[in-house]
Amino acid sequence: MATTIAQLTEKPDGSMEGVFATIRVNAPITVVPNTNKSHEDAPDYRVINKRTGFEIGAGWVSTSQRSGKDKTSFKLEAPEFGVIFGNLAPAPGGEENKKVILWNNPE
Repeated sequence: MATTIAQLTEKPDGSMEGVFATIRVNAPITVVPNTNKSHEDAPDYRVINKRTGFEIGAGWVSTSQRSGKDKTSFKLEAPEFGVIFGNLAPAPGGEENKKVILWNNPE
């Protein structure tokens, strides 16, 4: 079973806006492309809490070894919830600009 931890709407500029939500957290977020990467391993996206302006995570685009397709993985982190890993996926319903981040249990 896949657990949704964020619902996002993709904007024409490549950013995404939506809500990151767990049982203990409900935060409006913006996911912005990291256009000024300082090195190759730097994140491709930054996740910003819209209420505070603080960065709470990052996302990396990589190529899946199984399918050969690009995938985006996220790491979100804050004292309230620790570290959470997730993967970007199309949202149910088929709208191309709607995305979700699905929880990726590292165990």
